[in-house]
Amino acid sequence: MAAASLIRSAFSGLLRKSTTIKTPVACRLFTVALQQKYHTVKTIANLYNTSDLQNGVSRSRQYATGPVRKVTPQDIADRVIKVCKAYDKLTSVQLSLESHFIQDLGLDSLDHVEVIMAMEDEFGFEIPDGDAERLLKPKDIVQYICDKEDIFE
Repeated sequence: MAAASLIRSAFSGLLRKSTTIKTPVACRLFTVALQQKYHTVKTIANLYNTSDLQNGVSRSRQYATGPVRKVTPQDIADRVIKVCKAYDKLTSVQLSLESHFIQDLGLDSLDHVEVIMAMEDEFGFEIPDGDAERLLKPKDIVQYICDKEDIFE
């Protein structure tokens, strides 16, 4: 019980020093300290950086390296054109968003399927066969992906 009274007095000292520490935070620290049987305030302060708690900073994991940029339909169009240009049977001189894969660019149905598969790889989701049959222009693919990913201008 001596350890519990030491910890209790240490936390009451923390509460007196800083008014920004919320009571639930102190209770959580106190509960953890009792459960783990920590005997010194220094160990608890190292476990939970109390300076962050006193300054009102909450700890959370940040996975992004910077601000998230909103994806626009123009970004999708650029990626679609890039994938089409990477396909060896399409020449970049003829390629535009309005080009028809079969009529203007001279692809057959197997080539069209390969382009759709390349789009699936690029954007990370599967395009059902029924939808793929209707995607005959890069503009159609851009519109389909924007609708699927809820991207609007």
